[in-house]
Amino acid sequence: MKPQAVVFDIGNVLIHWDPLPVYDRLIGAERRQALFASVDLFDMNRRVDLGEPFGDLVQATARANPEWYDEILLWQKHWMDMATPAIDRSVRLMQALQKNGVPVFSLTNFGIETYDLAATHYPFFRAFDRDFISGHLKMMKPDPAIFAHLERESGVDPAALLFTDDSAANIAAAAARGWQTHLFEGPEGWARRLVAADLLSEEEAQ
Repeated sequence: MKPQAVVFDIGNVLIHWDPLPVYDRLIGAERRQALFASVDLFDMNRRVDLGEPFGDLVQATARANPEWYDEILLWQKHWMDMATPAIDRSVRLMQALQKNGVPVFSLTNFGIETYDLAATHYPFFRAFDRDFISGHLKMMKPDPAIFAHLERESGVDPAALLFTDDSAANIAAAAARGWQTHLFEGPEGWARRLVAADLLSEEEAQ
């Protein structure tokens, strides 16, 4: 079935996201490794993605770990440094799809405040035809519930959704619901998939 809508993950599909090199630059790799071994900052981020207030949670985590207080606060102060740069070709592919009249949805594990912050730097965050953001929905990939929510709200047949994500677990969850899927490993492969799906021409996919 030719896809009727295309669903994009955002982190590491449309923008790069990686806190580790930022911390390595700020405090050095050895101290960063000790910090991440002592404090589960990725779990803190997961809670933000499930809708907990970003600043409040970072501050609370820092207070709960006073030996790492200043380092934990860097997560908030330097968050945009972790969410850069944009993956320009992916953004162009999104825009080319919309120019062709193909609806484009976001399906992303993202906090409420962090999404708004990123949107001030990346205007295309506000250009999706529909947004499905975990922080607002209080559920996140790969929970089947968030995929079911998108199906209900969009009204698109699952078999007519084409979804790209850099997480194999998220891809598997979508495929289990009958979605068409593409594991994102770079914009070149994603461009080829969109051409193969007859959504873009070779020229449009550049």
